[in-house]
Amino acid sequence: MEVVAYQKFIRVSPRKLRLVADAVRDMHPTESLVHLQFIHKGGAKILHKLMKQAVANAVNNSKLQEKDLEVKHILVEEGPRYKRYVAASRGRARTILKRTSHVKVVLGAKETKVEKGTEKKNQEVTKK
Repeated sequence: MEVVAYQKFIRVSPRKLRLVADAVRDMHPTESLVHLQFIHKGGAKILHKLMKQAVANAVNNSKLQEKDLEVKHILVEEGPRYKRYVAASRGRARTILKRTSHVKVVLGAKETKVEKGTEKKNQEVTKK
């Protein structure tokens, strides 16, 4: 079972958010929450809030245990760009692009790995 949390139209550039997302991508959700508190980047606070939201969704809505969760993937996409203008020399105008981001965090339950030998033993026990 997968649990998804979205945050859209974040006023931080996707490039800056991807740096933080890459740092915590392969961690356990509770471990990543601790790391996000101590990363000194603007996107860390946003991803911390979103990861907390995803864990709360999994625990409250899907009735999953927090210890059984794992990060399936974190996706940072580009949102719309706000175009602003600033005065330049000789009466011209220069454009400033205010970039936005969309972030998607997907958590899932860890799958238990069954060894081949124990699987056959379980089948033999159920047949008898």
